[in-house]
Amino acid sequence: MELRDYIRILQRSWLFITLIVLVAIAAACGYSITQTPVYSASAKVFVSTQTGETSSELVQGNSFTQARVKTYASLVDTPIVLLPVIARLGLEDTLPEDLAASVSASSPLDTTLIEITVENTDPTAAANIANAVGSSLTSVVEDIETTSGSSTSPIKLTRVQDASIPLAPVSPNIPLNIALGALVGLAIALGIAVLREVLDNRIRNERDVELLTDVPILGGIGFDPKAASRPLIVQSDPRSPRAESFRTLRTNLQFVDIERPSRSFVVTSSIEREGKSTTSANLAIAMADAGSRVLLIDADLRRPKVAEYMGLEGAVGLTDVLIGRAVLTDVIQPWGTGRLFVLPAGTIPPNPSELLQSQGMQKLIDFFESEFDVVIFDAPPLLPVTDGAILAKKVGAVILVVAAGRTHKGQLQGALDTLKNVEATASGVVLTMLPEKGPDAYGYARYGYYGYGTGTEVTA
Repeated sequence: MELRDYIRILQRSWLFITLIVLVAIAAACGYSITQTPVYSASAKVFVSTQTGETSSELVQGNSFTQARVKTYASLVDTPIVLLPVIARLGLEDTLPEDLAASVSASSPLDTTLIEITVENTDPTAAANIANAVGSSLTSVVEDIETTSGSSTSPIKLTRVQDASIPLAPVSPNIPLNIALGALVGLAIALGIAVLREVLDNRIRNERDVELLTDVPILGGIGFDPKAASRPLIVQSDPRSPRAESFRTLRTNLQFVDIERPSRSFVVTSSIEREGKSTTSANLAIAMADAGSRVLLIDADLRRPKVAEYMGLEGAVGLTDVLIGRAVLTDVIQPWGTGRLFVLPAGTIPPNPSELLQSQGMQKLIDFFESEFDVVIFDAPPLLPVTDGAILAKKVGAVILVVAAGRTHKGQLQGALDTLKNVEATASGVVLTMLPEKGPDAYGYARYGYYGYGTGTEVTA
């Protein structure tokens, strides 16, 4: 994955990431509130020698005490030091090993100081224990260092700082816990977002298409939740951004297969409900508005939609012409200003694949291409049935509609393989159902136009 992929993940999943971070912060706050406050008190003891008058003796004594400081510090949590503390403070119910767990000692480098630290849920008890441990350590070291035949110890421990009662607990550290909770939540959220992106097998933007195929992307159609009620956006709202996207598609088609004499296209998709029928209808209207003589044919003989979208009678159409029950001139219906003509699917036959593969269909295709500037066939999806592949082979050029967020990468690859198997050419890909905003939006936002407006297909 590249840097822009991670940026897109952040843009797409920012709400989820924010929610997880907030949950982690709330959990850290809850944990901190439920913890019993722990207070810390410290006392300091100075270690010195009691012998030596010359400078050399003083230096030797100082070196000796520095060497012994660590040893004395390690005595702090031993029973010999803690048992007198227990007796002095009346802690008869406390075992030395339990008390040792709350007592620690340290010695700063190159010093002869021992710092005794005690942690306790009672701030007064913490200070009293720290002072008592300092006193006990002083007595124990004096007894240990006093040799036989001598009445005094060469080492002297002096309490230079008594522990004071702490006013604020050292644990829980609520700001630190919140910061750690936020970091952990952020790491978890990012991990889930990246994992979800890696495991997501759906086509969401043009980059996903580009990683699968070299077929050019001819355009992108934005998502419109009202597309079912107004499928012909080029007619119903010609100044909308979505209508403009179909005109952009019309323009881009002028540069596709420029050496191919025929301007016939099969509009199909990998699976159903990707917007192929509304794309066919709106593209046909946009081409007719540009002055071309256009024929829109509903070649989906299983689930025809064109007649319904165009508001025409669809009982008789392509099927009836192919089986000889109707004359072509009687079933082709003009629409709009007279530059667009529509051939409905007609009667739904039991054998649509055979009809589309027939010689009669090939003759009709040749006739259509000779009589019209542009011929658009709305064909069934490629993966469920073979009708679209059969028609694609006869016509020779295919516009493949891909619904963002709906079509899986494997389905798109399967559709491309189907076209390759019948030696048909995918002239281009049209992305539909693209989000209006966000990292997967396509089109106008890149060039400074107002946001992608109102939609895309939800049917056919």
